[in-house]
Amino acid sequence: MAFRTLTVEEFAEMLAAKTPAPGGGAVAAVTAAHAAALGAMVLEFTIGKPKFAASEATNASALQRLTQLRHHALELADRDAEAYGALNALWKLPKDAPTRLAAWDAAVAAAIDAPQAILDAAAEIATTCSHLAACTNANLASDLAIAIDLACVAARAAAHNVEVNLPSVTDDGDRNARRAAMTRALAETAAAGVRHA
Repeated sequence: MAFRTLTVEEFAEMLAAKTPAPGGGAVAAVTAAHAAALGAMVLEFTIGKPKFAASEATNASALQRLTQLRHHALELADRDAEAYGALNALWKLPKDAPTRLAAWDAAVAAAIDAPQAILDAAAEIATTCSHLAACTNANLASDLAIAIDLACVAARAAAHNVEVNLPSVTDDGDRNARRAAMTRALAETAAAGVRHA
């Protein structure tokens, strides 16, 4: 399943269905992609304008990065759904089933790694967009604000999926490291939101 190939209506219908995926992780990833796309739109309306010539190189670099992050976020929507599907299948097995025991740690790690990657992408999108206010078209200030808000929402949404799976990590050191990574990315996102407010 490639969520990027669905229409908006098809994605919404799949999301509403009584199926494990897509779920909150895919929504977080798609929201991050929309945040990056909206930030890119603001840059598209700015680049090439004489008024912002001094920021041309910076804006071009930001546009390139936001485009990369948009594509990455959409890929992460699929990755998150796949990881959750694999973990969900293991949950249905008895706790002492050899198949579950053999695959459990890797499945839990994948189910955390995917939303953490979404969270990291969203944090970078929020940070990138938060630095654009002074060097982009003021007529699109509301779009830029929405892009940052969406990135912040995507980050918090992804963090929920990291948090819910942390108790299943069997190694205390690994669990603590993963929680620290989540906390750092959330703090980075929050700082971007405050910077733009």
